[in-house]
Amino acid sequence: MPRPRLHHVQPVIGISPDREGDRVQCAVGYGRAVREAGGTPFLLDHEAEHIPAYLELCDGFVLTGGDDPAMEVPWGITTHPQARPIHPERQRFELALLTALEDWPTIPLLGICLGMQLMSLHAGGELDQYLPESTPTAGDHWGKKPHRITGELGEGVVLSHHRQAMRTAGRMKVIARAHDEVIEAVRDPDRAFSLGVQWHPERTEEPRFGQHLFDRFVEAARAAKGAESRRTSRQGA
Repeated sequence: MPRPRLHHVQPVIGISPDREGDRVQCAVGYGRAVREAGGTPFLLDHEAEHIPAYLELCDGFVLTGGDDPAMEVPWGITTHPQARPIHPERQRFELALLTALEDWPTIPLLGICLGMQLMSLHAGGELDQYLPESTPTAGDHWGKKPHRITGELGEGVVLSHHRQAMRTAGRMKVIARAHDEVIEAVRDPDRAFSLGVQWHPERTEEPRFGQHLFDRFVEAARAAKGAESRRTSRQGA
């Protein structure tokens, strides 16, 4: 019996998972949200030499949540003692992927929590490594408490769980803030679709800030996939 094939109808979405030791791991909500939006989730390893193949295979990328960036390399900043740095191989891989994606501006990108922070750091932003030292309302962003955001994505309530946040976003445009001015969402104006959010849309009940973000992301991947050959969109080709 022949294997069923999708004939590349559905966009393939590369998901960069978290990593502990020699294991990669990913909450099922990410893949479920991609599937519900009409995409095919594809879990990435953290081997940088595979990035060229991933760029050919995948129609969009999700950088998932996790702990905290290590700030020494490449930013030359001491990591805060309260931080819990992510696995160095994950950080190296995702920064290398972001660098490679600079030559592929039509490939959509969605960064969630830590993913948004890495996107913003890569774009020249500045990270507040420990909100309790700088923000009196830091507790509103910890323990999955609801708080209100406003901006281009609309006004409503999200649930966050983080003790770090972007102080500035570099070349990224800030498109949502919390009630206390903490940056909640960014986008890259130089890319067809590049969105970073501080909350977790894969487990957000309000559709506008949850599944609808995945719907928009996967639709952008579908549109980019059908517009032209990936190779002809590479800068400098």
